[in-house]
Amino acid sequence: MSVLVGYVPTPVGEAAAQAAIVEAKLRGAKLFIVNSVREGALVDKSVATDEDLARLAADAAAAGVDASILTPTYSDDLAEEVLALAEAHDVSLIVIGLRQRSQVGKFIMGSHAQRILLQADRPVLAVKAGRHGR
Repeated sequence: MSVLVGYVPTPVGEAAAQAAIVEAKLRGAKLFIVNSVREGALVDKSVATDEDLARLAADAAAAGVDASILTPTYSDDLAEEVLALAEAHDVSLIVIGLRQRSQVGKFIMGSHAQRILLQADRPVLAVKAGRHGR
């Protein structure tokens, strides 16, 4: 049994990571923390620093959760990458962060979270950041 969380260094990503740690602890499960970067991207705000990832691993260890960091690259579709990782590691739960976007933003950029929610063949926990971004 394992849990996979998609992490980006934002308040929403932090909320998802902390929720995933709690879920992994409750389930006695291994945690996979995924931070994926688009292949060939010169600048990507969603890329976590080594310090961010080390801190998350330390948070998981402090909670008694065995965590592994996965930093794959993807070429076409982040949602497909997350779903493929969930299948490859046979996870029992996917945890993702949600942020509010305008209808135009969804139309232009799409919604990875929505696609994961709709296409996953296993439970998905969608987490929002708390008040004031915490």
